[in-house]
Parts: sequence; C-alpha cells; structure tokens
Amino acid sequence: MATENIANLLTESRTFPPPEAFAAQATCGSLEDYQRLYDESINSPETFWGRVAEELHWFRKWDTVLEWDHPHARWFVGGTTNLSYNCLDRHLDGPRADKIAYIWEGEPGDQRTLTYRELHREVCKFANVLKGLGIAKGDRVCIYMPMVPELPIAMLACARIGAAHSVVFGGFSANALVDRITDAEAKAVITADGGWRRGKVVPLKAAVDEALPRTPSVQSVVVLRRTDSAVDMRDGRDHWWHELMADADDTCPAEPLDSEHLLYILYTSGTTGKPKGIVHTTGGYMVGTYLTSKYVFDLKEDDIYWCTADIGWVTGHSYIVYGILANGATGVMYEGAPNHPAPDRLWDMVERHKVTVFYTAPTAIRTFIKWGDEHVTKHDLSTLRLIGTVGEPINPEAWMWYHKLIGKERCPIVDTWWQTETGAIMITPLPGAVTTKPGSATLPFFGVDADIVNEAGESVTPPDGGFLVIRKPWPSMLRTLYGDDERYQQQYWSQVAGCYFTGDGAHSDADGYFWLLGRVDDVMNVSGHRMGTAEVESALVSHDAVAEAAVVGFPHELKGEGIAAFVTLRGDAVGDDELKTVLRSHVAHEIGAIAKPDQIRFTDALPKTRSGKIMRRLLRDIAAGKEEIGDTTTLEDYSVLTKLREED
Repeated sequence: MATENIANLLTESRTFPPPEAFAAQATCGSLEDYQRLYDESINSPETFWGRVAEELHWFRKWDTVLEWDHPHARWFVGGTTNLSYNCLDRHLDGPRADKIAYIWEGEPGDQRTLTYRELHREVCKFANVLKGLGIAKGDRVCIYMPMVPELPIAMLACARIGAAHSVVFGGFSANALVDRITDAEAKAVITADGGWRRGKVVPLKAAVDEALPRTPSVQSVVVLRRTDSAVDMRDGRDHWWHELMADADDTCPAEPLDSEHLLYILYTSGTTGKPKGIVHTTGGYMVGTYLTSKYVFDLKEDDIYWCTADIGWVTGHSYIVYGILANGATGVMYEGAPNHPAPDRLWDMVERHKVTVFYTAPTAIRTFIKWGDEHVTKHDLSTLRLIGTVGEPINPEAWMWYHKLIGKERCPIVDTWWQTETGAIMITPLPGAVTTKPGSATLPFFGVDADIVNEAGESVTPPDGGFLVIRKPWPSMLRTLYGDDERYQQQYWSQVAGCYFTGDGAHSDADGYFWLLGRVDDVMNVSGHRMGTAEVESALVSHDAVAEAAVVGFPHELKGEGIAAFVTLRGDAVGDDELKTVLRSHVAHEIGAIAKPDQIRFTDALPKTRSGKIMRRLLRDIAAGKEEIGDTTTLEDYSVLTKLREED
C-alpha cells in the first residue's frame, strides 16, 4: 500500500433516474426509503438485521444478533436454522410448491424444469445418498460438476445434513483439485463423466481420477452420467449417481444447525501459490444473500431471473442458488458457452424463456460488443425489466451499450460491487430508488459501512481516491480462511487499523457515489501520480476500434512505473503502429498526457480466469519481462499466455 491517494482522472456526468413505472412497484421505491433503511442498518444493526432474519425459518431463535470480537464476527448467536430448509421446505406449504425453481438448458439444447416440490424431493434423496456413503455433519464434500441441476441439488443436500461443500469449477485442472481437496480434507467428491463446452466434452471424471492418488482423504466418488463418455469406475470407491438415487428415500428432515455452522469453503487464488479457502457460515450468509437478492434484483413472484455466472464461483453460490431460492424465485441455468452454436445463444435464451432479470459480467458485455450488435437486435428482449453487472468495474461506454442494446433504455442497471469474501452484494444501486451513473456502483447496501481512506486509515476528501474499507461487520462476511486464521487476520484486517481491507481502490463523488478503480495491486504510480488501471482501460475502450483492454504497470527507469496496455480490437480494425499512436493520443485526450500508455500490445485474447476476470498479475509479469509466479490454476486458456510471451 502506498502513502499517496489514488488520483481520480475520469469524469462522468450522465445520470439515469429510476423509471417512474419501475419505482412505483419496486421493493424500495424512493431514495428516502433507501436512506431511512440504510441509516437504521448502520445505527441500529441488531434491530435491523434481527427484523430481516425473522422473515426466514429458525428452529431456535437467536439469543444475540451480533457478537464482534475483532476481527471475528458471530451472527445470530444461539440460533439454529438450515439453509436448505429455507430454500426449499419453507416454500412447500403454499403456491410456490409447484412453482418452477429452475429452468435448465444444456449446451446441446436439452432442457429440464424443476419445481420447488421436485427440487426438494431430489435434494432429500441425495442427502440420504450422502448419509449412506458415511457423510455426516461437519464433513467436507468436494463438488466438481458441470452447470447441471444436480450441482445445486448436491450443494443443498450437503447443507441439509450439515456437511460443508467445496465447489470447484468444472474447468479446473487435476492439480487445482488436489490443492482444494487436500486443504479441505474432503471425504467425498461429487462429479460427472463430463460436461459440454463449445460442442466438446470436458472430461471431469478423468481429472478426478488423476487427482485422487494425491488426495488420501477421499473415500467415495459419485459420478453423474451427463455426456455418456466412457469413464473408469473403481469398485468400492466410485458410484453412479443414478444408481444410488434409484433406491434413495425421498424423505430427509433438515438438520437444525448452529448459525455459525460451516456452510461452505470456496477457494480463490492468492498472490502466492496456495489458494485461500474462504469460509462462510450458515445464518449470516443466509440472511445476507436473501436480503440482497430481494432488494437488488427487486424480485417478484412472476420473475424469470438469470445469472449467467458459473456456480463454481461465489456469484453462482449466492445468486443462482442460495439467495434466489431463499426468495422462492424462478432461476435459469445454462450449461455451456455463450457463443455456442452461435454468438446469439444468450439472447435467444432470453427471448425463449422470457427472462425478466439478467445479471452478467462486464467482461461478457465487452465480448458481446466485440461480436457485433446484430446478434442482439435479431431477438425480442422486451421481457427484460432489470439488468445487472458483477465481477469488476464496468467502463462507462460498456455500461451505455448495455443500457441501449440490452435494456432498450428502459431497464435500470444494477452495477454491483462485492467479493468472494463478502458473500453478498455490498455496493449497488437499488433499482427503484437510486439514480445511476455509468461506471459507478453508487451507494452501499444496508448494513455496509463503507469508506475510502488513505494508508493511515483517515477518510479522504471527495473526489480524492484511496483504499476501500468496510468499518463494521456484516452478516455474510467471511469468518476466516480455512485452517489459516493468521493469514485471514493479516490479509484482511491488518492493512487499515480496525477495518476490513477490500484490496480495492475507489473514490466517491459529491453525491456520495462510489467509483471502483480496480485492485490496489492494479494501481499504478506513474511519475508520482497514482492511477487506477480501470480508468485507462475505460478510456481505451471508449475508442471505436477497441473491444477490450487490460492495463498494468511495469518498472520504468524514468517514471517509476510505466503503463502497458493489452488491447483486443473490434471487427476489421488493424493493430498497427498508426493505431497505437491514435490510441495513445485518445487516452491523453480522455484523461491527460500522464495516462498515455508507454506500451500498447494488440492481442486476440487476454488471459482470464474461468469466471471472466482478466489476470492482470500475469500481464504485469509479461510487461516487465518476468516469468509468471503464483497460482495460475484459475487461468481459462493457458495458450493465451504462451502466445503473448512468444510475441514479447
């Protein structure tokens, strides 16, 4: 962390108030209502969160809403509940019992629907399968599956009996599996023969077989037949999903669990080679994901909600499974790639399934822009009423494209900031209450005491930038890092005294809106000026020739740090020296000469995680001429990195 504030260079003056018709029916329909609830959540958090928690089912009510022993929080202390019960059983006594919980579509085009009653039955059966395999409360189960309904079924079954799940994204390597299974000491692995991705089978069971000789804790493997691929099955250890389910009892009462009972571990890459096991517990996470889903997505009984994330990431945990089902909503799940068999696959699905709420990533939006507007305009998207973004700061021009092409200038956009660690959305507009600005996540959600500070922990004066921190605990916060509480305290609570350090830079404006500037380790110090990479990227992407850009700093003899830009182009644009000159001038015009990139490199693709985040750490190594270090297990396509190095 540097001692200087982060410079705020870009300005954005466009504003978009909530449409009157939307605000009239919204869960929170005015800025005054938002402010009243927010003030209560900050000034009287026990009253506020206690009232919210009472909307959910508890076997035993809590004694105390919050115990805070810095940096460890315990929420709804003494209460017992079950998240699987709240996602399923709670809906079975009324009209939601036969409401569709999931509309699922496989990449080859096969489709299934599951009502809440049917989902409950499948979860109970699989919970009994787990018990039959010797899985008990407190055990850990690794889930390594494609985006099929059996994935949330397995998660909810674990939650039902009190076994913690560790979902590993279905594209990770065997080595990534070894690290995650070993750290969690998982007793069982739930997988499939394979999954479909761009018309090809991703061989999941083969990766499990490669990993298991190095994971002595695993006693059982359950294999779903998805692709009919030939797989090896070891007698005594490996079991077919359908065979176990055929004889399973469909009655399994939900286990009353302590509010702080371990719900799941989700591993995220660190700057070292060891992934971090983020720990989320039952009660607080349940309340946080429930309330954010209700307010941010303004969920109604007739909504068809689609989050395009993979459940292997926290967005899928919170906003495909737990938060959405706790609200009794209908969710869409899709197995495959967004451009298979054609670049309009997602918009075709929006039209066919009559999706009303759509939540995706800025990286995906910029990819859609690159593919061309014609893939959008051929489809009727008139059922959409709310659209959202998640994963990283969205540049204003991508926001505007999303607003015009997808939202047809009538759908509010919820630009959400949160993290694997926070469990739930932290900064976001409430769509019926808050005027939006392209590129700003706007205002903190209820209970989120966010601030922007310098290294000394002092609040900075708007519009200066600094480090985004959270000053008070919130229900869905991570509790620790699995097996490594010292690292938890050092990484998240030692950087700024008394505060949760997000690792992100931000600034606020005169309206109190938050503008995320990217990770602090993505902040560049150019000739003594600290600049967020997101601002330079936004300036580059605002040029007509640019589809996507990633900006990093690299050691510079004169400036301390120089600016390197990795750029992918639209359509027929030619990446030559002339365009490099044009783009450097364009950035200077948009931001100032200080922000002109020293290097511009054109590339067909950028190194990304499987969740779509650009791995800027690796780009910094390339720009500096170094070998990559640390954990690269989340890299989607290693050949992208190889090609960039060859072109260096």
